[in-house]
Amino acid sequence: MAYVITEKCHGERYGLCATVCPTEAIHPGTYQGKDFMVIDPVTCISCGACAAECPVGSIVESEDMDPAWAKINAELAPQFINNPKVTPRAKDEAPIKPTNKLK
Repeated sequence: MAYVITEKCHGERYGLCATVCPTEAIHPGTYQGKDFMVIDPVTCISCGACAAECPVGSIVESEDMDPAWAKINAELAPQFINNPKVTPRAKDEAPIKPTNKLK
């Protein structure tokens, strides 16, 4: 099963996850007018490198852990795949969303 980027990333987007993905399965884009990243479930090898890198814990290790966002990732991945790569934010930069906390 593929890893999934969840609601915590919606409007937050650090982008560090994409820099460590060995299969380039993570792509940036805009969803509902906010910055977001998605994991392409077809390309993801479930290595966990992305989850370890996310400073706010927005990535879960299984589609079963957040089926709604898993569906969003799968639907958006084909649309986001050719978007330009994201410029990552610093891992210690304060979150934009007040509900997010650095781990």
